[in-house]
Amino acid sequence: MGNEVSTSGDVYSYGILLLELVTGKKPTDSMFTGSLTLHNFAKTALPEQVESIFDQTLIPQGQMGEASTSINGVQNQSSLSRHKMQECLISLLQVGIACSQEQATDRPDINEVLTGLHKTKNILLGSSVSEGKDLELQCDHE
Repeated sequence: MGNEVSTSGDVYSYGILLLELVTGKKPTDSMFTGSLTLHNFAKTALPEQVESIFDQTLIPQGQMGEASTSINGVQNQSSLSRHKMQECLISLLQVGIACSQEQATDRPDINEVLTGLHKTKNILLGSSVSEGKDLELQCDHE
């Protein structure tokens, strides 16, 4: 935003990069005019419309959607992986939104960003989530 180089600026850039990766959109796309920015586009999709903004090339055909259950009530392996994929992309989206706040004072520090990324990794690997500040609290849903 035209100020001195800072770690806060690096966090902002990282957030925009994450949003680009998850959505497949660039901040310079023609759809972003007026007050609509990549950050706002992602933020307004949370939580109900997130599937509609994911870059579909990240998700193999037929991999998104609700986890289905078999007749005996146990989720099958592919539905678990679909659910994990969706959770991971939402987690990355939340980190990107938190990092790309307009005001530098509203952005997380790099340790909080790492906590969010570890949360995403733990979702993917099925590990327990490490304790720490949850970035979801910093990207208020409108």
